[in-house]
Amino acid sequence: MYISTLIGLVAGLASHAVNAACNAPLTIDDFSKYSSNQNSLNSWTSDDASMSSISASNGVLSFIPKSGNSYFYETFECQAASNNGYNSITFQIKGPAGGSATLEMQTKTSCSATSYTSKYISLTGLTGNTQTMTIPFSQFGGANANAITGFVWAGFSSTTTTWQMSKVAFGCGSSGPITSASTKPAATTTQTTMQTSAVPTAAPGTCAPLLIDDWISQSRLRFLYYNAMGYPTSDDASMKSVTVGVPSANRVEFVPNTNSYFYTQFPCVNAKNKYTGISLRIKAPRGASLSIQLDSSDSCDPNKAKSTYASAADLGWSFDGTEKLYTIPFSKFAGLNTEKLVTILFSGFSGTTSFGPMAFYCGNSGEYIATPPPADGGPTATVPAPSNPSATNLVIDRFANANSNAMGNYHGGDEGMSLKYANNKLTITSPDADFAFYTQVSQGCSDFTKYKGSYLHIAYTGTTAFTVAFQQHNSKCDSSIAPFPETWDSAEASRYAKNGHIYIPISHFNINLSRVVGFALKGFHTKESVTLSVIEIVSSVPAGTTIPNKDETGDLVFACKRPNSFAFAIDDGQPDLAQEVLKIIREENIKVTFFTVGAPLLDASTNLTNVYKEMMAAGHQLALHSFTHPKMESLPDYASIDWEYNEDIKAMKSQFNGYTSKYFRPPFGTEGARMRSRLTKAVGNSANIVNWSVDVEDWLWAETNTPEQQKTAFQRDVNKGGNLVVLHYLYPSTVSYLREFIQIAKATGKQLMRVDQCMMDPNAPPL
Repeated sequence: MYISTLIGLVAGLASHAVNAACNAPLTIDDFSKYSSNQNSLNSWTSDDASMSSISASNGVLSFIPKSGNSYFYETFECQAASNNGYNSITFQIKGPAGGSATLEMQTKTSCSATSYTSKYISLTGLTGNTQTMTIPFSQFGGANANAITGFVWAGFSSTTTTWQMSKVAFGCGSSGPITSASTKPAATTTQTTMQTSAVPTAAPGTCAPLLIDDWISQSRLRFLYYNAMGYPTSDDASMKSVTVGVPSANRVEFVPNTNSYFYTQFPCVNAKNKYTGISLRIKAPRGASLSIQLDSSDSCDPNKAKSTYASAADLGWSFDGTEKLYTIPFSKFAGLNTEKLVTILFSGFSGTTSFGPMAFYCGNSGEYIATPPPADGGPTATVPAPSNPSATNLVIDRFANANSNAMGNYHGGDEGMSLKYANNKLTITSPDADFAFYTQVSQGCSDFTKYKGSYLHIAYTGTTAFTVAFQQHNSKCDSSIAPFPETWDSAEASRYAKNGHIYIPISHFNINLSRVVGFALKGFHTKESVTLSVIEIVSSVPAGTTIPNKDETGDLVFACKRPNSFAFAIDDGQPDLAQEVLKIIREENIKVTFFTVGAPLLDASTNLTNVYKEMMAAGHQLALHSFTHPKMESLPDYASIDWEYNEDIKAMKSQFNGYTSKYFRPPFGTEGARMRSRLTKAVGNSANIVNWSVDVEDWLWAETNTPEQQKTAFQRDVNKGGNLVVLHYLYPSTVSYLREFIQIAKATGKQLMRVDQCMMDPNAPPL
C-alpha cells in the first residue's frame, strides 16, 4: 500500500497552481499514467487495493468495487481553484442504471494549513451509460474552493458491475455550460494531516465493518504472512501452532507457548468519526487471560509507533470455553491516535484460543460476517456404463505381498507415507498431498487400448479423499529418459465411490493407452486412512451403478511439445534480484516464462508488479502460480481451491490491464484431480498445468555451503533429455548460475523459448 508515503509525495511535489484566470478545464487525470499511480497533475492517485479489480486503458479507468469499503482518490498540490476561475469538478462516469456513489472533496482553510475538511456529495441518477457529471463547488456546502487538496469517490452501490471513469478535470467557469448531476450534501469531517485517509469517512448510514482478516487461507497467513488487507501479520514463530480453518471455517486456532503473541498490521487506518473499535469472535478456555496492544503512529510507520494497552479484564471480557463476540473499543486505550492506527497485538494467551473474523466496527458494536462460498459439489450428470465385450478382467493388485502386485510388478509408496499390509489388504495413511502409492501394470510400456471400454475397479473402506491417476510412459518407453512418467490424467475418487467400490471408466483417463505405466493413488487431502482390497480392470459394472461425467482436467505437462525446444519457466523471486535476471536473459537473447504468485502483486512494497511489467514489455510470458502459494490439492474443499484461482486471476487482471493466462504452475508441483478440474472452471478447458523435467534444486542447495550442486542437478536432468525448467530467483547463488544454465541448454542445440511457444500454442508470439 502507499499510505505511509503519501504525505511526503504530496508535500514534495512542485506547485501546480494556476496563476491566471482559466480559459479551459484543468485536467486532473486522463489516466494515461495510472500504471505508475500518477495523475495528470503528477500527483498520487490510487484505490489502495480496495477494489476487487481496477485498471486503466485508453483513458478510461475501469473497476469493480468490493462490498462496503472500496474507494478511489485523486491528490494534488493545494489548488486555489476559485481565484483561478475554476468553479467545478467534472468527470465522465459509467455506473449501473439507478446506481449511486459518494464524492468527497477535501479542502483546507488555506493552502498553508496542516489539516483539511471533507465535504460529501451523493451522486445519483446514473443511467447505465457513460455520462458527464459537472459538480459546482458550491454544492459542497462550506468547502473552501481556494484550498482544494483532493477528491475521493466511494460508496459505490454495486459490487458486481464494472464502473468506469474518465476525463477528471477542474471545470473552468468560462469554458462552457455546467451539466448538473443529481446530488445532495452528505457529512463533514476534519483531518489533521494532508494525508488521504486509507478509509475515507463516509456519509452517515453507509458505514460497514472494515475487514482485517477473515482467516480464509493458511498459506496467506503462514507462508506469505499477509492479512486480508494485504498487510504483515505473524506470531514470529512464538506459537506452537497457528492453524486456519480450525475449529471451523473462517477461524484460526492458536496453540501458544509461554510468552506467545500474534500481531496484524493495518494501512494506517483513520478510524476517527467512523470506526469505534475492533471486534472478533474468540473461543478461549474458562478463566483464560488475554492482553491487547493497539499501536498508532503519527508518521504511519509501524516501527515508530506509540503503544497502548488493555487486558481482557480491562475490557470486561470473560471466557467460558464457548465462542462469543468481543469488542475492543478504542475509548479504552488512553493516548491512542485513532486517525493513524497501524497494529494490533495479542499476548498473554493462557491456552488454546481461536479467533473469528476480525474487523473495525461502527457504532456501539458490530461484526464482520464472512460470506459463505456458493455451494458447488461439482458436476452431477451421469453417463451410461456399457460393458466391454472385447476385454476380460485383469487383476492388478490384491496386496498379498509388500514388494510386488498381483502382476508381479512394482508397487509401493513415497517415503513419508504409511503403508500397512495385512490379510491381503493395504491401509494407506498419507500426511501430505504430495505423496503417492503406485502399482504398475508393466516394467516398461503396456498397451491398454483394448481396455478403453472397461473400468478401473477399486474395493475400499475408509476415506475417498484422494486422486486416482493413470500414468503414461514417455515415447521411448525408457525410464532413464526425462520425463518419466511423461504425464497422467486424474480422477477424483469420491466422485466415483459408493458402498465401498470405485468404478472409473478407462475412457475417463485422457492419456495414450498404447504406452501406460500404471496407476497411482495420490493427492490425499485429509489425514484419514483408506484400506484397499483389490485394484483391477473389469469389463462391466454391477447393475444400478452410476458413473459421473468426466471432469475436464486440463493438460499436465512436464516437457515441451515442440520438437527441439527448451523452455526456462521461472517461479517467484526477490525483486532486488530481478534486474540481474533480466540483464542475463537479455544478454543471452532468450525469452522465458515467469510464474507469479498473486497476493504479492497487490503489495506495492514488493515492487513485483513493476518488475513483471518490465518483463512482459521485454517479451517474456507471465503466467499463474496461485494467490498465496499453497499446495493446491491439499486444500480442504472446492471453495478453497476456487478462491486461490479466482483471487490470483483478479490480482493479475488488476495489475496488468486485464491480462490473464491459461498456464498455471502448481506451487511445490503438487497437483491432483480437484485442483486440475477447478482450474479448468477458472481458465477454460485448455488449461495447462506446467510442472518440469529439469530441476535446479535451488530449494535444496542454494543456501548451503555447496550451492554449485544446483549446476550438477541442472546438468543431470538435461542429460536425461529434460527440456522444461523450474528455478526461482529467490537466491543470489541461483541467479549467479543462470547464465551457465542457459549456456548448458544452448549447448544441446535446442531452441530456447517461452513455455507457450514450446507447447506450440497457436496464440503464442511467433518465434
